[in-house]
Amino acid sequence: MLPVYLDCNATTPLDPAVRAVFLRYLDVEYGNEGSRTHEFGARAKQAVQKARDQVAAVLGAKRDEVFFTSGATESNNLAILGLREAGEGQGKKHVITTAIEHKAVLEPCDVLERMGFDVTRVAVGAGGAVDPEAIKSALRPDTLLVSVMQVNNETGVRQPLEKIAKVLEGHPAYFHTDAAQGFGKDLNSLRNPRIDFISISGHKIYAPKGIGALVIRRRGYERPPLQPLVYGGGQERGLRAGTLPVPLVAALGMAAELSVKDHEKRLAVVRKIREQAVAALLSVGGRLTGDQSLVVDHTLNVSFPGLDSEALMVALKDMIAISNGSACTSSSYSPSHVLKAMGMSDEEANACVRISWCHLTPEVDWQAIADRIKTFF
Repeated sequence: MLPVYLDCNATTPLDPAVRAVFLRYLDVEYGNEGSRTHEFGARAKQAVQKARDQVAAVLGAKRDEVFFTSGATESNNLAILGLREAGEGQGKKHVITTAIEHKAVLEPCDVLERMGFDVTRVAVGAGGAVDPEAIKSALRPDTLLVSVMQVNNETGVRQPLEKIAKVLEGHPAYFHTDAAQGFGKDLNSLRNPRIDFISISGHKIYAPKGIGALVIRRRGYERPPLQPLVYGGGQERGLRAGTLPVPLVAALGMAAELSVKDHEKRLAVVRKIREQAVAALLSVGGRLTGDQSLVVDHTLNVSFPGLDSEALMVALKDMIAISNGSACTSSSYSPSHVLKAMGMSDEEANACVRISWCHLTPEVDWQAIADRIKTFF
């Protein structure tokens, strides 16, 4: 029997309604949306346009501001590296990001740095959030881009996007957020029109893996001057070449629609799970990571002093499936760069595990988990 899956920040289960849409365009209406000469192509195109509307509606954006990609990693690369030519042409070669970003943001910034850009990586406090004033202090006349994630994938700490947007008022720098962990869950902050680029990933909101989007807001009538990273075919208005995977696109659209429609109902479920988890884990000496007033309701990062995370995961593996960091870097045994940036020692960082759940999570016997942890002390 499989353990209960509690690693939803790594990937989520498929929502049944999303699966139904996916299979429909995989098995029945499987046309290419670029085929203009027959009904299959017309229906595929309609499905894609509907999905654009569904994604845009979550953000208060427009249909033509939604560009489909393979996921948030590609979207992040497109938003960051796609601005390189504009930055060089305008003499704006300074980028600001934070020390706790996902590698899909940090590594493209490293690439820009090797190309002659200056990159400022702003530190965070022990609570896990960046200070908007630190962003303000880092701004320069030649700042091209500010990239700050919406919700940290390891700690669940929300970043102050709205305050950063206010800091950027009157400055022309583009504002990008990696919203992989918050899109469709933490709704309001992404609706701020000062955010120019929003990266999203389908498999974090109960859609299949392999689909995401970059939302590119216009400033007046002008689209930010991104250049494509992939060429050939002219799809996505010339910004992202390649045949659109209609089943995946349609599935993402349905997942986006449900994220708003069922938001309150889902929130009630994950809050109840959180209350039960916190009570059980604190009863056996658990220490919660980060400022809990900023943590989203579906994530806990917790440690038990003196107990290594690897040992804890092994001890609980027949009961729950959890992780000790980002799934994208889980093959690395080095301490989490996020936790280190928050001021933890290697020993403290290596003690932390991440527990994340969703509205589809089955009932968890938290008392049994607490009892198992108690045997270590």
